[in-house]
Amino acid sequence: MAQDTTRQESTPKAPARALLPLILPALAVGVGASLLFLAVSALAERLQDVLWQDLPDALGIGRYSVLWMLVMLIATGVLVGLVVWKAPGHAGPDPATTGLEAPALPLGVLPGLLLATALMLAGGPSLGPENPIIAVNIGLTFWLGRRLLPRLPGGLWVMLAEAATIGALFGTPVAAALIISEALAGRKVQGLLWDHVFAPLGAAAAGAVTTTLVAHPTFDLDLPPIGHPGWADLLAAPVVASVAAVLGMVAVYAFPYVHAGFSRLRHPMVALPVGGLVLGLLGALGGHLTLFKGLDEVAELAHDPEGWSAGEFATMTVVKLTALLVAASCGFRGGRIFPGVFIGAALGLCAHALVSGVQPAVGVASGVLGMLLAITRQGWVSLFTAAVLVASPAILALLCIASLPAWLLVTGRPQMQLREDGTPIR
Repeated sequence: MAQDTTRQESTPKAPARALLPLILPALAVGVGASLLFLAVSALAERLQDVLWQDLPDALGIGRYSVLWMLVMLIATGVLVGLVVWKAPGHAGPDPATTGLEAPALPLGVLPGLLLATALMLAGGPSLGPENPIIAVNIGLTFWLGRRLLPRLPGGLWVMLAEAATIGALFGTPVAAALIISEALAGRKVQGLLWDHVFAPLGAAAAGAVTTTLVAHPTFDLDLPPIGHPGWADLLAAPVVASVAAVLGMVAVYAFPYVHAGFSRLRHPMVALPVGGLVLGLLGALGGHLTLFKGLDEVAELAHDPEGWSAGEFATMTVVKLTALLVAASCGFRGGRIFPGVFIGAALGLCAHALVSGVQPAVGVASGVLGMLLAITRQGWVSLFTAAVLVASPAILALLCIASLPAWLLVTGRPQMQLREDGTPIR
């Protein structure tokens, strides 16, 4: 006991006077990151309304007719291709090589990346805003922070911006705290963990509160509550999560080959319009719910779990996964978490349609968990995202059990992220 006490007393701790000056910068970064995310989202949503409602209505064309989906997806590929071709910095690095953790990009690259992201979100490709918004916030925060408070280390600004944006995206700081803790676990850090997450947690909380006050987001799909989980739930959760993980890994293994195929087209003004054409054809096959980032569409699915057959849910699952694979490979700027939520939810509802004993909430949460584990390899993000979709404390225990076989299926295998030479990261 004495040795333990001595070891604890000798552990270096960051004093309060070192942490106190970080509070205001953290809060400022959190508010700024959230406002930028909300501004881009609002712009993209307004543009989406114009492109997919006002314009086809004025032309007398069906909003989600096959013709209009093909026109819009190809046009989106052309517009994003122009940005990638002509904008300074070519709208950032190849999105196939990026994840949630991003380097501080030069300031001149950020406008093109923002424009490419807004066009993508409005045009219909199956990607979310998370990766590019994190990258833009990191670039802006790093640039401003190094000029306003140059004594603070550059790495701190990167961590604050990443945490703030994740808090803003999910509307809660918990996800950011878990991700930062997971990242720190792989590094040799001295002192208490809470000292290291103190400032990022403040930034994430400010980002989350700002998003909540301005936009009032919710991830709860309002599925029928599960109550006390039974033996059937204990069996269904790991089975659905494992099936989702295996399906996700199919896309992961195909990713470098699909990316290489689009890379052979060499020019963004060829690769992106061709990708848009493929996405338009996929949208015609799977229906309009398989377009866009997927959060509004998954809410529509969850509103009526009995409204589609098992075959229709299976079709949407495969089409959306293929659309995610194509969009991430051909050069559209975007993230993979939000479409992954749709894919996992559709798979879980397919399981419910096939086996009535699989409760919709259990199927959706388990499907999302397995899919996100496969395509993100972020354990905490996958657990947290799956849990917040279902307003039931009992789901956490089921998801923890379901994560065990699903994680065994994905760990140590290639990730859905490539190195610059096109080989997958493990």
